[in-house]
Amino acid sequence: MTIKEVCEKYDITADTLRYYERVGVIPAVTRTAGGIRDYQDEDIAWVENAICFRDAGMPVEMLIEYVKLFQAGDSTIDARTNLLKEARETILEARKKYDIALEKLDYKIGRYELAQKTGVLTWDDGEDK
Repeated sequence: MTIKEVCEKYDITADTLRYYERVGVIPAVTRTAGGIRDYQDEDIAWVENAICFRDAGMPVEMLIEYVKLFQAGDSTIDARTNLLKEARETILEARKKYDIALEKLDYKIGRYELAQKTGVLTWDDGEDK
């Protein structure tokens, strides 16, 4: 796939892809004899990995470290496992914050929907408006 095709498929910019490759978020991409990026299945898998983890809030530095460890081989399995566990905890903490925000939004939406039916907006005791 060309860089344009990858960008269209994953809705990211060419600058983002080049940046990911330059800093090591994805390993060097396969190139044609003329030096043009030619994304193969393995390259695409790395792009998908990067997009997934970045969307989940994983820091670029952590992704770079993961790629370095992966490229170093099986002797880094323990380190990769620990890094992924750390990333998982970070994502779970972020999810807790989103869950709390969703609960609050659902509550407020429910109060407003009730007010639309009754004509009176009320809140539970202690609830901020």
